[in-house]
Amino acid sequence: MSLASETIELAATDGHPVEPESLIDSALVVRGMTVTYGEKPAIFSVDATIPVGSMVAIVGPNGAGKSTLIKAAMNIVPRVSGSVSIFGQSLGKARDRIAYVPQRASIDWDFPTRVIDVVLMGLYRDLGLLRLVRARHRKAALDCLERVGMADFADRQIGQLSGGQQQRVFLARALAQNADLYLLDEPLAGVDAATEKAIIDVLQGLKAEGRTVICVHHDLATVADYFDHVLLLNVRKIAEGPIATTFTEDNLQAAYGGRLATTHIDQLHLPAA
Repeated sequence: MSLASETIELAATDGHPVEPESLIDSALVVRGMTVTYGEKPAIFSVDATIPVGSMVAIVGPNGAGKSTLIKAAMNIVPRVSGSVSIFGQSLGKARDRIAYVPQRASIDWDFPTRVIDVVLMGLYRDLGLLRLVRARHRKAALDCLERVGMADFADRQIGQLSGGQQQRVFLARALAQNADLYLLDEPLAGVDAATEKAIIDVLQGLKAEGRTVICVHHDLATVADYFDHVLLLNVRKIAEGPIATTFTEDNLQAAYGGRLATTHIDQLHLPAA
């Protein structure tokens, strides 16, 4: 996927109907979502209700359908069935309230563009059809880079950055969209400790502002420290809700097929029963 095509894909609209009972006080409501790759279901009949202002981890084993869920919610991959509501509206009507950060591995890093240009992509609605970049647009992009600690790299080619730096730049692009709902596909995968802290600080800052953050997340050891809501997935939904009541040993073993060792469980800082 190229940087340009991913942005165009994000700007597309979705005409799928939304359930009448979708709650306006929920940031994301998914009902009966099924996605297949060939004849194999990637996710099957998944329901989820994400509260406004929450910081959510989507957790499960490899192949559980975590990335597929957020891509299908945004109509990036087609779904066989299911409905999606964003703040009580259809995806098409709420599209400008969503920012999406894809997996770093899905991006063509040889695409010849500078860091500042990547962040300016997040301002595409304000730039208009002619894509005229004015001083205020550049300042807004630089402010977003400052928030992720990358302002000094504004004129660097994106392909010259480390993996963690590239991830910060894409987070800055999402910040430029000034969204209400942030969907991030493994934003902490393969980054160093300093980058992980920088990203989490920014995401928790968004939550403090009342934004909703949903992350596909792979490190069970940090779920309880970073998030307040969790969706446990393994093709089907295993459990969903606040960390204190949902991120439990029973639910984790159900999600991971009973394969988590006792020593691993002991390291997860699970809420007391």
